[in-house]
Amino acid sequence: MNPPANPAFSHLRDGLPTMVDVADKPANRRTAVASVRVALGEDLIARFERNELHGPKGPVMQTAIIAGTMAVKNTSMLIPFCHPLPVEHCGFEITLTNDSLVIRCAVTTTGKTGVEMEAMTGASVAALTVYDMCKAINKAIRIHDLHLVAKTGGKSGDYHADPL
Repeated sequence: MNPPANPAFSHLRDGLPTMVDVADKPANRRTAVASVRVALGEDLIARFERNELHGPKGPVMQTAIIAGTMAVKNTSMLIPFCHPLPVEHCGFEITLTNDSLVIRCAVTTTGKTGVEMEAMTGASVAALTVYDMCKAINKAIRIHDLHLVAKTGGKSGDYHADPL
Protein backbone atom coordinates (compact mmCIF):
# COMPACT_ATOMS: atom_id res chain seq x y z
CA MET A 1 0.00 0.00 0.00
CA ASN A 2 1.38 3.39 -1.02
CA PRO A 3 1.26 6.23 1.51
CA PRO A 4 -0.64 9.33 0.40
CA ALA A 5 1.15 11.54 -2.12
CA ASN A 6 2.33 15.02 -1.25
CA PRO A 7 -0.17 17.22 -3.13
CA ALA A 8 2.51 19.76 -4.03
CA PHE A 9 5.07 17.29 -5.37
CA SER A 10 3.89 14.21 -7.27
CA HIS A 11 7.23 12.43 -6.86
CA LEU A 12 7.36 12.59 -3.05
CA ARG A 13 5.70 10.23 -0.59
CA ASP A 14 6.40 10.79 3.10
CA GLY A 15 9.30 13.00 2.11
CA LEU A 16 10.97 10.30 0.01
CA PRO A 17 11.38 10.36 -3.76
CA THR A 18 9.21 7.90 -5.67
CA MET A 19 7.98 7.16 -9.17
CA VAL A 20 4.31 8.02 -9.68
CA ASP A 21 2.08 4.95 -9.94
CA VAL A 22 0.30 5.15 -13.31
CA ALA A 23 -1.17 1.61 -13.28
CA ASP A 24 -4.78 2.78 -12.98
CA LYS A 25 -4.52 5.79 -15.31
CA PRO A 26 -6.16 5.53 -18.72
CA ALA A 27 -3.94 5.69 -21.78
CA ASN A 28 -4.63 8.60 -24.13
CA ARG A 29 -2.89 10.64 -26.78
CA ARG A 30 -0.40 13.09 -25.29
CA THR A 31 1.77 15.70 -26.94
CA ALA A 32 4.33 18.21 -25.74
CA VAL A 33 6.39 20.93 -27.37
CA ALA A 34 9.47 22.47 -25.76
CA SER A 35 11.65 25.33 -26.95
CA VAL A 36 15.15 26.58 -26.22
CA ARG A 37 17.22 29.49 -27.56
CA VAL A 38 20.91 29.16 -28.44
CA ALA A 39 22.59 32.59 -28.62
CA LEU A 40 25.44 32.04 -31.07
CA GLY A 41 27.25 35.35 -31.43
CA GLU A 42 27.83 37.37 -34.58
CA ASP A 43 30.52 35.12 -36.04
CA LEU A 44 28.36 32.00 -35.97
CA ILE A 45 25.20 33.84 -37.06
CA ALA A 46 27.09 35.04 -40.15
CA ARG A 47 28.17 31.48 -40.94
CA PHE A 48 24.64 30.17 -40.54
CA GLU A 49 23.24 32.99 -42.71
CA ARG A 50 25.72 31.98 -45.45
CA ASN A 51 24.49 28.38 -45.12
CA GLU A 52 27.82 27.30 -43.71
CA LEU A 53 26.07 24.84 -41.43
CA HIS A 54 28.96 22.41 -41.42
CA GLY A 55 31.18 23.04 -38.40
CA PRO A 56 34.53 21.49 -37.57
CA LYS A 57 32.74 18.38 -36.22
CA GLY A 58 30.24 17.94 -39.07
CA PRO A 59 26.73 19.07 -40.08
CA VAL A 60 25.44 21.06 -37.12
CA MET A 61 21.65 21.00 -37.61
CA GLN A 62 21.43 17.36 -38.66
CA THR A 63 23.61 16.22 -35.76
CA ALA A 64 21.58 18.30 -33.28
CA ILE A 65 18.34 16.71 -34.52
CA ILE A 66 19.78 13.20 -34.26
CA ALA A 67 21.13 13.87 -30.74
CA GLY A 68 17.84 15.43 -29.65
CA THR A 69 15.88 12.45 -30.98
CA MET A 70 18.16 10.03 -29.15
CA ALA A 71 17.67 12.06 -25.95
CA VAL A 72 13.86 11.95 -26.33
CA LYS A 73 13.96 8.16 -26.66
CA ASN A 74 16.25 7.83 -23.63
CA THR A 75 14.71 10.36 -21.24
CA SER A 76 13.72 7.70 -18.72
CA MET A 77 17.40 6.68 -18.52
CA LEU A 78 18.43 10.26 -17.71
CA ILE A 79 15.64 11.57 -15.45
CA PRO A 80 15.20 9.19 -12.49
CA PHE A 81 11.40 9.15 -12.13
CA CYS A 82 10.36 9.38 -15.78
CA HIS A 83 8.51 6.34 -17.07
CA PRO A 84 9.81 4.74 -20.26
CA LEU A 85 7.34 5.68 -22.99
CA PRO A 86 6.64 4.47 -26.52
CA VAL A 87 7.46 7.59 -28.53
CA GLU A 88 5.20 7.71 -31.57
CA HIS A 89 6.60 10.90 -33.04
CA CYS A 90 9.50 13.24 -32.40
CA GLY A 91 10.10 16.27 -34.57
CA PHE A 92 12.39 19.29 -34.51
CA GLU A 93 12.07 22.76 -35.92
CA ILE A 94 15.21 24.91 -35.90
CA THR A 95 14.84 28.58 -36.77
CA LEU A 96 17.56 31.19 -37.18
CA THR A 97 16.74 34.60 -35.68
CA ASN A 98 18.91 37.71 -35.75
CA ASP A 99 21.12 36.43 -32.88
CA SER A 100 20.08 32.87 -32.05
CA LEU A 101 18.91 29.49 -33.11
CA VAL A 102 15.50 28.61 -31.69
CA ILE A 103 15.07 24.86 -31.32
CA ARG A 104 11.59 23.39 -30.85
CA CYS A 105 11.04 19.73 -30.07
CA ALA A 106 7.59 18.13 -30.42
CA VAL A 107 6.86 14.67 -29.02
CA THR A 108 3.76 12.47 -29.20
CA THR A 109 2.76 9.24 -27.45
CA THR A 110 -0.33 7.31 -26.51
CA GLY A 111 0.17 6.36 -22.91
CA LYS A 112 -0.58 6.83 -19.24
CA THR A 113 1.81 9.72 -18.63
CA GLY A 114 2.87 12.81 -20.55
CA VAL A 115 5.86 13.58 -22.71
CA GLU A 116 6.80 17.00 -21.31
CA MET A 117 10.14 15.75 -20.01
CA GLU A 118 10.89 14.04 -23.31
CA ALA A 119 10.29 17.27 -25.24
CA MET A 120 12.37 19.31 -22.77
CA THR A 121 15.19 16.75 -22.83
CA GLY A 122 15.18 16.62 -26.63
CA ALA A 123 15.33 20.40 -26.98
CA SER A 124 18.07 20.76 -24.38
CA VAL A 125 20.30 18.00 -25.80
CA ALA A 126 19.88 19.42 -29.32
CA ALA A 127 21.01 22.81 -27.94
CA LEU A 128 23.96 21.25 -26.13
CA THR A 129 24.92 19.50 -29.37
CA VAL A 130 24.94 22.83 -31.22
CA TYR A 131 27.21 24.19 -28.49
CA ASP A 132 29.53 21.19 -28.70
CA MET A 133 29.77 21.37 -32.48
CA CYS A 134 30.38 25.13 -32.58
CA LYS A 135 32.49 25.78 -29.46
CA ALA A 136 35.73 25.69 -31.46
CA ILE A 137 34.47 28.77 -33.32
CA ASN A 138 32.90 30.57 -30.33
CA LYS A 139 33.00 29.43 -26.71
CA ALA A 140 30.68 32.28 -25.63
CA ILE A 141 27.55 30.53 -26.95
CA ARG A 142 24.69 30.82 -24.44
CA ILE A 143 21.74 28.49 -24.02
CA HIS A 144 18.63 30.31 -22.74
CA ASP A 145 14.97 29.93 -22.01
CA LEU A 146 14.33 26.21 -22.07
CA HIS A 147 10.60 25.91 -21.48
CA LEU A 148 7.45 23.94 -22.17
CA VAL A 149 5.53 25.65 -24.97
CA ALA A 150 2.45 23.42 -24.94
CA LYS A 151 1.09 20.06 -23.88
CA THR A 152 -2.12 18.16 -24.53
CA GLY A 153 -3.74 15.16 -22.89
CA GLY A 154 -3.71 13.81 -19.39
CA LYS A 155 -5.44 14.57 -16.10
CA SER A 156 -4.07 18.10 -15.80
CA GLY A 157 -5.47 19.05 -19.20
CA ASP A 158 -3.98 21.15 -21.94
CA TYR A 159 -1.35 23.85 -21.40
CA HIS A 160 -0.13 26.62 -23.66
CA ALA A 161 2.61 28.96 -22.45
CA ASP A 162 1.99 32.67 -22.57
CA PRO A 163 4.07 34.37 -25.27
CA LEU A 164 7.28 35.85 -23.88
